[in-house]
Amino acid sequence: MIVEADGGPLGVVLAGANVHDTKLLAATIDAIVVDRPEPTKQSPQHLCLDKGYDNPTGHAAVAKKQYRPHIRRIGEEKLDEKKRKRHPARRWVVERTLGWMSKCRAILVRYAKKSSNYLGIIQLACAFLWYRRQHRLVVLR
Repeated sequence: MIVEADGGPLGVVLAGANVHDTKLLAATIDAIVVDRPEPTKQSPQHLCLDKGYDNPTGHAAVAKKQYRPHIRRIGEEKLDEKKRKRHPARRWVVERTLGWMSKCRAILVRYAKKSSNYLGIIQLACAFLWYRRQHRLVVLR
């Protein structure tokens, strides 16, 4: 799953549990349903990834799609001069979105036998998340 900065789902790809995430990175980026503005030097497109993507496959997929990668190196910790963390971790955004989606019982326990049916349920849950976010914005105004 790929999400925007606030946790809104942008694209999702299904695969077996034994497939590593780096093999799915290019397909996940291609699954984004929102038209992406063309990246320029003044306004580059950023992509934050965790340590699991710190390998040649992950770097190549990000470079091919013209994103500016923010991939944490394995064994690297983002600390300042006083050995404190400078910026909060951004990795939890995807996990939070998965937590929101797990409220749907059909996603939490996979009842669909066909992967296309399960993908449809996940896409419907993503659309429902966007609807709730927009509804919440309208109510707050």
